[in-house]
Amino acid sequence: MRFVLASQSPARLETLRSAGVWPEVIVSGVDESRVSESDPAALALALARLKAAAVADQLLADNGVIIVVGCDSVLELDGVAHGKPGQPEVAVERWRLMRGRSGVLHTGHQLIKIENGSVVHTEGRGAATVVRFADLSDAEIDAYVATGEPLAVAGSFTLDGLGGPFVTGIDGDPHNVVGISLPLLREMIIAAGHSWPELWTDQRSG
Repeated sequence: MRFVLASQSPARLETLRSAGVWPEVIVSGVDESRVSESDPAALALALARLKAAAVADQLLADNGVIIVVGCDSVLELDGVAHGKPGQPEVAVERWRLMRGRSGVLHTGHQLIKIENGSVVHTEGRGAATVVRFADLSDAEIDAYVATGEPLAVAGSFTLDGLGGPFVTGIDGDPHNVVGISLPLLREMIIAAGHSWPELWTDQRSG
């Protein structure tokens, strides 16, 4: 069985590797601006579906069993979805809005199972984790944004990087905040007719 991660996120890849799973990585290359969805949870899932489908389409000519997983994350604050800020001024503005408050990190997960060129199973599920942010000073925000780390991550923060000290607590799965919920993914793997340890075995033998 081949396990393919349809994401270019280093954090998602490292989370899986830390759990003993070394997936193939195929970047979808999809235009995320194609998706317009006001509900943050629905937006995350729609983007995950788009990424997984784009990569699965590339693998339909291959034989054997292939499981493709696509993920996308957004931060919900005041009912509004926030993705990657991209620009420093956007990240600064967002952190001034977030500081001292809580948000919900939504990650959509889409699994597509291909067997000998045919899609035989699909499932999409979302996970949500409440994130509590420290009350940062303007100087701390400026210094953090200047590192460049917040610019390319959903919600303008990381739990497993330089942003870790600025998260005072979470309610829910910490892996989900990094970008992929391992407990949820295990359930999806089981629903697809496999077991989580199969992913370990494939990597040891491969």
